[in-house]
Formats: sequence, structure tokens, C-alpha cells
Amino acid sequence: MRHRRQRPVVASLVALIALPLVAVSLPALGGEGGSRRYAADNAAWRAECGSCHLPFPPALLPAAEWSTTMRGLDRHFGTDASIDAKAAAETRAFLAANAGRGEARGVTEPRITTTRWFRHEHGEIAPATFESPAVKSAANCAACHPGAAKGDFDEHAVRIPR
Repeated sequence: MRHRRQRPVVASLVALIALPLVAVSLPALGGEGGSRRYAADNAAWRAECGSCHLPFPPALLPAAEWSTTMRGLDRHFGTDASIDAKAAAETRAFLAANAGRGEARGVTEPRITTTRWFRHEHGEIAPATFESPAVKSAANCAACHPGAAKGDFDEHAVRIPR
């Protein structure tokens, strides 16, 4: 009999320990109902990175890959995207502070579109969709995610152009 009484106590203790861990994990897992929002913001990052493309949320790559990206701005995907030292230092610090928790993959030119997470989230999308004139590239998040510029990647808001 005594053994049965301990089970509810043990289950309660497990729940008390696990609940905060699950709550902390929800944003990293995309939140409830497919919502994925990245709210981190920085003026230098938004101005410098956003002047050519969507300023990709720092959480989409680990810090080491953002560091690699920042070191290679003079040859950023075939373009010289160099920025002044002050903006570079501020952007580098912002990216490091808000980077994803994944491990660096050791690539020389990090791409969000080649991460395991991206492939998992977009695996059901036909490659032809990314090559269509309305989308042009898997890196064109805003083509399907209307809130992308604000860091909102809620899967319920996705509209794939036809």
C-alpha cells in the first residue's frame, strides 16, 4: 500500500520539475499551434542587413555561423557587403547574443536554407515552388511569410504564391 501512495507524490514532483523546462522550451520549438516569432531587434542589424535582404532572425543560425558570416562580408554570397567597423561590431554583438543554440556545421558560407531545421520545416514544399518567379529562392522568406520582416514566421499565416 505504501508504494501506491508514493506514486502521486513522485508524479507531482516530476511535473513540478518538468513544467518550467517545457515552458522555457516552447519558444525554441515554435510555440503553440505552429507559431514562430523572433522578436530580437537592433537598429544596426536591421539597417545593414535589411538594406539588401530580409534581416534574418539571429536565432536561425548558431553564433559561430553568424561569426563566419560577419568575417566574410567582403564576399557575402558573391557580393561585397562590407560595413563600417562600428556597425559591424554592434551587429556582431547582437547576432552573438541572440543566436540559435545549434552547433556550427563547419561551413564556409552559412546558409539558413541548408540547416536541418529549415529542411524539416520546408520539406513538404516542392523545389519548383522556391524556383518560381513569385518566390525566386528559398531565402526569400517574405514571399510566403507575410510577417517575416517583423520576425513573424507563424505557419498559419503562410501564403505560398501561385
